[in-house]
Amino acid sequence: MESQSWFQNQRVFRTLHAQFLERPYYGSRQMTWHLRRLGHEVGRKRVRRLMAIMGLRAIYQKPRTSVPHPEHRKYPYLLRDLVIDRPNQVWCSDITYIPMKRGFLYLVAIMDWFTRKVLSWRLSNTMDAEFCIEALRDALMRYGTPEIFNTDQGSQFTTPRFTGILEERQIRI
Repeated sequence: MESQSWFQNQRVFRTLHAQFLERPYYGSRQMTWHLRRLGHEVGRKRVRRLMAIMGLRAIYQKPRTSVPHPEHRKYPYLLRDLVIDRPNQVWCSDITYIPMKRGFLYLVAIMDWFTRKVLSWRLSNTMDAEFCIEALRDALMRYGTPEIFNTDQGSQFTTPRFTGILEERQIRI
């Protein structure tokens, strides 16, 4: 009986290894589904244990969308107790991620807080500041100048290349 179990584990090991080489982002849940599709009678706990024995851990990039740069200026929060009652009074921007089959795409959107309208947006496969700067320039060209521009303290929004555009137009950050 033990030899049969050993033999079955060897088959599962080989299949696990082959699939992991092809799709290293599969965790125990996806790997269990894959093995079951191939006819292996396995549970998730068993697959997790076997992956641990083999030293296999899913490899995937975790998104970090709001990382401050230690050398960039920190800006005060200007919206506390502020009544926002007209368009172009306050714009905001943020970055989110869109999971893809192999990694992430990053989406930046610039919105008017009063109207909730998305004024501009861009997609990028990297977290550099360029796609944020492009979205900002586009929004300014199409909709004019806000009084205040609000973001988190992420490095894309605190880089002098981004804040310089706002300061040139005397927009409070």
